[in-house]
Amino acid sequence: MYIIRGGHDANRSPEEMQQHMQHWQQWMGGLAKSEQLIGGQPLMNEAKTLTEGGKKVTDRPLAEGKELVGGYLLIKANSLDHAAQIAKDCPGFEYGCSVEVREISPME
Repeated sequence: MYIIRGGHDANRSPEEMQQHMQHWQQWMGGLAKSEQLIGGQPLMNEAKTLTEGGKKVTDRPLAEGKELVGGYLLIKANSLDHAAQIAKDCPGFEYGCSVEVREISPME
């Protein structure tokens, strides 16, 4: 799983944003073609946070920033190292994002 943080820059022109989205489409299309892409989505900025054992629910918009989780991808890889190698081509790096690469633990 790729957990993608940051990488949002509101100062980009619509043309730059469009080009950036094309890079994402090309990269994810390549992952899909090689049957490595399982799925993934960007995340909205609105959130609900549950605390106190689920008794307290706080509505809040999430601020933009380098620690904000902006989306996730699920991919197939041979190992954690292989997944990290694939992640090096992530288009989010163009905008300064970080990609956390995590293996999903099987549940028995």
